[in-house]
Amino acid sequence: MSFHRIPPPEELKNIIECYWIVENNDPFPVEQKIIPDGFAELIFHYGDHYLIRLKDQWEEQSKNLYAGQISKFFYLKNSGVSGVLGVKLKPGAFTQLYKVPAHKFTDKVVDLSTISQIMNVPFRTQLDSCQTAREKISILNQYFHTLSSSYSYGPADRAVDLILSARGIISVRELCAALFISERQLERIFRQYIGLSPKYYCRIIRFNYIFQCIQNKDSTWMDIVHNAGYYDQSHFIRNFKAFTGEEPSSYVFEKENLANFFLIKKT
Repeated sequence: MSFHRIPPPEELKNIIECYWIVENNDPFPVEQKIIPDGFAELIFHYGDHYLIRLKDQWEEQSKNLYAGQISKFFYLKNSGVSGVLGVKLKPGAFTQLYKVPAHKFTDKVVDLSTISQIMNVPFRTQLDSCQTAREKISILNQYFHTLSSSYSYGPADRAVDLILSARGIISVRELCAALFISERQLERIFRQYIGLSPKYYCRIIRFNYIFQCIQNKDSTWMDIVHNAGYYDQSHFIRNFKAFTGEEPSSYVFEKENLANFFLIKKT
């Protein structure tokens, strides 16, 4: 399985975090875990269908998808050869661009054809005619370029930037003070544009930072606990297990899989 992360053009960095490509010619089904990373995505399958298990049952996915913010891990499994192109959107971008409240898609992965604001946009048919994932990215760059002029940097973007720069180690009170808004206003903004509460979003970003810390081979678990802003090791373990379903000591950070690809940011 090959993994590639591609940065967007400079003029689209306010909308797109990155593009990503996953390909695998081996059709043998492999179950993979997806872990919260704080970003919503547009996903286009040009290989065989994937199966998804959000709760108790496996279901076949459609090939064009929107994945909202997720608060907990879930599972995917290929049904054959994999070819997947993802657009990792900035956290508030989908609501800004399509005027759809983010909370409607929290913990959901839905067929794009079910979202009326996006179902008829031209890039969906253009993508089908492309031979390679890179050609698809070129089409998407053109499409998002037409939308970029209408995107305005707002309170949700400012709040997310503060959280990311603080690696999630920031309180709701500090966010409100920095943005000159009330806690109720902040909660409403996050529900509308992010789909999670600001406190929970901070938890996800702080958890994500563990995967950056782990790349320093000289770090001990105590170093990681401290650098990621946890009170103590038991607090760290509880948080890690809540997001992954595993103890940190048993999690295989070196494994080449979707979860590590999304969380350990390498090109």
